[in-house]
Amino acid sequence: MTEHIGTTCVQGGYRPGDAEPRQVPIYQSTTWKYDTSEHMGRLFDLDEAGYFYTRLQNPTNDYVAAKIAELEGGTAGMLTSSGQAANFFAVFNIAGAGDHVVASSAIYGGSYNLLAHTMRRMGLECTFVSPDCTDEELEAAFRPNTKCVFGETIANPALDVLDIERFAAAAHAHGVPLIVDNTFPTPVMCRPIEWGADIVTHSTTKYMDGHGTAVGGAIVDSGNFDWDAHADKFPGLTTPDETYHGVVYTEKFGQAGAYITKATSQLMRDLGSIQSPQHAFYLNLGLESLHVRMPQHVKNGQAMAEFLAEHPKVRFVKYPGLPGDPWHELAQKYMPNGTCGVVSFGFNGGRAAAEQFMKSLKLAQIATHVADARTCVLHPANATHRQMNDAELEAAGIAPDMVRLSCGIEATEDLIADVEQALATV
Repeated sequence: MTEHIGTTCVQGGYRPGDAEPRQVPIYQSTTWKYDTSEHMGRLFDLDEAGYFYTRLQNPTNDYVAAKIAELEGGTAGMLTSSGQAANFFAVFNIAGAGDHVVASSAIYGGSYNLLAHTMRRMGLECTFVSPDCTDEELEAAFRPNTKCVFGETIANPALDVLDIERFAAAAHAHGVPLIVDNTFPTPVMCRPIEWGADIVTHSTTKYMDGHGTAVGGAIVDSGNFDWDAHADKFPGLTTPDETYHGVVYTEKFGQAGAYITKATSQLMRDLGSIQSPQHAFYLNLGLESLHVRMPQHVKNGQAMAEFLAEHPKVRFVKYPGLPGDPWHELAQKYMPNGTCGVVSFGFNGGRAAAEQFMKSLKLAQIATHVADARTCVLHPANATHRQMNDAELEAAGIAPDMVRLSCGIEATEDLIADVEQALATV
């Protein structure tokens, strides 16, 4: 990465040569033509770099993945069709049937379901720990067959902050990597690799795209985890892969490239969760302004949290940038320049008040989305968690009256005015 992250946002990943396109080209092609079958054979054997089928790799995607890897300070990256696919690939690349994962309980509901239910049906078990668990509780979660630890920098929608250093230290003490979903802060506000994370994932659908244009995900490898030092835990990386004529990924691609090469050549080959080149092009356009947009998201989120905290109709406000928030101290450590634009809050009037508030908003848009240039709002109890009754909502940490407000990049004063007039109707 260059000295300033904003320059990487604009120019990272793709450096055009003489008389080449200034913008990242869209390689809208499923296949590539070769003069000889021997040449293609070398590609299939991983003896030579190149492209032959977009399900595995595409130049447009690789340019954008390289930019995200630069932004996070990693050595290699890949794009996926969604953030869910990114998290699945990140874990499944090193853990499968008969293995175990430790995860923070404060994560996106879709990620929780993936680990707790879907991957359980694949033979993988997961132990969840609270992000504020004691050291003893964290230590007790590990097993001999644990293969990784997973958490979110800022949890969606709980907004808990992961103590990255502490979870990384625990993971490394057991010879496994820490995987961190960094969707909400983005590398503009936090770079988990600098705090000990080994692998970073993103739902690029959110702030990185920033405009609700294209669903996508990304995985970045730090290149710091020594797979060979724990070869018995990670045979998929350190022993011959018979599906590629016995290649050993750590031997052929080194510590910096083994993990992403395996995820691409194995998982993307077999599962096909590729991001389309067109979506990667849109994502790159979003990345070019990420360093400009994030400070405004943070400014709006901070101002909104402070306004809501003083309002008599508001029962609680959750925002890690708010003094007095349980996660404020950790947020100051890992994200001293701000956290994100998402604020969660509830009402003294309960669920009915939340519903009335939602229908009274004029500028904020009701949408099953978050981290968008346009302010959007969601009532989880009435949408994403609608199947739960109030008792089940409370058990899941989602208050029936909770609203998740994702502050966009509009004028701060207009956003507060909209929320204020909606609160007046409650």
